[in-house]
Amino acid sequence: MQFINFISELLRDPRGAIAAAIAMGPVAAYGFIFLIIFIETGVVFFPFLPGDSLLFASGFFAATGDFNIFVLLGVAWAAAILGDQCNFFIGHFLGRKIIESGKVKAMTPERIEKSEAFLDKWGRLAIFLGRFFPFIRTFVPFLAGMGGMAWHHFFAFNILGGITWSTLFTLLGYFFGGIPFVQKHFELLIIAIIVA
Repeated sequence: MQFINFISELLRDPRGAIAAAIAMGPVAAYGFIFLIIFIETGVVFFPFLPGDSLLFASGFFAATGDFNIFVLLGVAWAAAILGDQCNFFIGHFLGRKIIESGKVKAMTPERIEKSEAFLDKWGRLAIFLGRFFPFIRTFVPFLAGMGGMAWHHFFAFNILGGITWSTLFTLLGYFFGGIPFVQKHFELLIIAIIVA
């Protein structure tokens, strides 16, 4: 129940959740960022976690000096790359069983079909492009593993996509988070990022 409350608070107020983690110390704060990004990208059961908005809010805190931007980027890169890699292997070894069990409610036939069409249309580039689409971001590596994509093809585009996606959203928060308009309407901008 505590985990559900935590996720609810994170979705409602990512800036407050990060501030609470920072108050616990740097190891907890960086660990918090790593864990959420890793779970969102690496565990097929959590496609609803706010990766984009969390990276943006983290970048904002780096601009205020609460995070070292270089350490933050390294943590975000590692979480994004390792998360997708984990998801690929889950799909490869357990994908069919998970889908047949029906326990992952987010994996509706429509979403699976949409993600598979995305993979079919864009091939390996889908691994890179999929990073920029919430929900699809979680399903693409899973389906790539389940569909038998060669690991070395997946790995190269996983690294490229993970670094590009996490850097983009973190630096957006870093460079634009300090603007008074952004600070005043922070929650609305987070919602806009999620909707977009």
